[in-house]
Amino acid sequence: MLSGFDALVDKSMAEWKIPGLALAVIRDGEPILLRGYGARDSAAPEPVTAATQFLLCSITKSFTAAGLGLLVDERKLDWTTPVRDIIPGFRLHDAVATQRITVRDLLSHHSGLPRHDWIHTPGDLDTSQMLERLPHLAPSRELRESWQYQNLGYVIAGHVAERISGQRWEDFTTQRLLQPLGFTRFGFSVEALAADPDHAHPHAMDGDERLRASWAAIRATPAGGLNASVEDLARWMRCLLDEGKVDGNALLSPGIVRDMMTPRVHVCRAEFPEVGDVHYGLGLTAEHYRGERTVSHSGSWLGWATLMTMMPARRLGIAVLTNRAPGAVTALLTYAALDQLCGHSPIDWFSRLRARRHEMLAQLQIDKAARLARQHAGTTPSHPLHDYAGTYSHPAYGDITIETDGDALSWHWRGMSGRLEHRHYDVFTTTEKPAEIHPDNLALTFLYDRDGTIDRIAAPLEPLVDDIVFHRFAAGEATNAAFRARCVGEYWHSALRVDVETDAAGGLLLTIAGQPRRRLLPLHGRTFGIEDLPRIRVEFRMPAPETVDAVVLCRPNGTFVAMRVVT
Repeated sequence: MLSGFDALVDKSMAEWKIPGLALAVIRDGEPILLRGYGARDSAAPEPVTAATQFLLCSITKSFTAAGLGLLVDERKLDWTTPVRDIIPGFRLHDAVATQRITVRDLLSHHSGLPRHDWIHTPGDLDTSQMLERLPHLAPSRELRESWQYQNLGYVIAGHVAERISGQRWEDFTTQRLLQPLGFTRFGFSVEALAADPDHAHPHAMDGDERLRASWAAIRATPAGGLNASVEDLARWMRCLLDEGKVDGNALLSPGIVRDMMTPRVHVCRAEFPEVGDVHYGLGLTAEHYRGERTVSHSGSWLGWATLMTMMPARRLGIAVLTNRAPGAVTALLTYAALDQLCGHSPIDWFSRLRARRHEMLAQLQIDKAARLARQHAGTTPSHPLHDYAGTYSHPAYGDITIETDGDALSWHWRGMSGRLEHRHYDVFTTTEKPAEIHPDNLALTFLYDRDGTIDRIAAPLEPLVDDIVFHRFAAGEATNAAFRARCVGEYWHSALRVDVETDAAGGLLLTIAGQPRRRLLPLHGRTFGIEDLPRIRVEFRMPAPETVDAVVLCRPNGTFVAMRVVT
């Protein structure tokens, strides 16, 4: 048994303000500690038990990797199979990576893509829609250049399982893994979790204040969407420690379990000297604790923090599930349990991590002051606020709508919204909403073309690549079919003829004598862009209602007016 462990759990929960925690410790296939602590919800007294369901978050990745391992065992898949061989329509931003990326690259976070988490985080897209947006996501590294944690890679991996099995990933995982493992109650959405009679509720932190968090959906389900209890998670650890066996029967081959646990990609130096360099396998992290090999996976989401750790040589497994994030208690309890079970001299992990917690809380105040100091008092936007209003779009990140809100601007993006705070000049920032999925303190930089028209928003939604640029939707008379019809005609600039006509769909076509016919693209007001010539603008001049008398060509080398021929 673990001496004094309940007291350590209670003390840690009090220090880190954790409402509820579930803990499983197994050795040689048997539980030596399996219980819940605290309350499922700070707003209700029901206790956490070993059967209480939590969101497992990224521990889910180990199940996704194992599911593909079943297909490898059946010779329907190889780890080195290119994804394109299984999903012919699959595309990334980089053509070479599109052709060469393999299933193993996906599972070991070796794709070249950074996180791009704001594709899936708002929870408004299904996994097929995420797949469609991948070609528009810039990589930050070459394929296999370095490890970069990537939830979307596991979304793709889930689609691989679906293509080969002919089942939804959730059904495949249920029938091929969870039911054979003996999982009793589980689900694949926060809606299913909230509907279960014995579930935990998430909690977030605002500095040192605990908040009851909103339910935030994980639609990147193969990357982090599985709900389960700690007693069921203990069954999963037992299977992995038994090299894929469940009650003596093979579910996974020993080779697949070894593949999952084998270090493949270097992640980083560890935070603590007792922990060796961190590597990633297939759905599991590999490191050493005080000289002995461990494999693990953590998980985190709004209001949830989880950790599953195994020491194969000693056949030890420890799982800690909490309904509060962020926090260090999952690691604290894991290391403390390993110290006792392995007979190591104890390390006061509580005092060490508590000191770091208080340093972090003090740092938050310093960082907030520094952020406020970056605001330039006395600066004003370059345009009236109504000039910023409109809808701006990115092919992967979706549409942002900006509206005037009294003496300020507000924004709406994929189910999230709020007022914008003016930082300086044409930069505005979102506010903080720590109990919700929300891009806190996100800087939106409004940009304008050379005529001074606001036409773009740049936002650092993925810090490892250039700002994501949202282009303004077409608006104004250029989008009106009746106005476009009035623009049709013959115009002359000196001896140069310019013809404007409509196509079958009512769009405008422009032909300058001696040049190819070009399609005009509505932008704003009476202004159009020219297809394939992004640096040129075309504006139709209207001196009186229903009268278009000239085409104004705005080119990099000047502005040219072609007058209409009146017949």
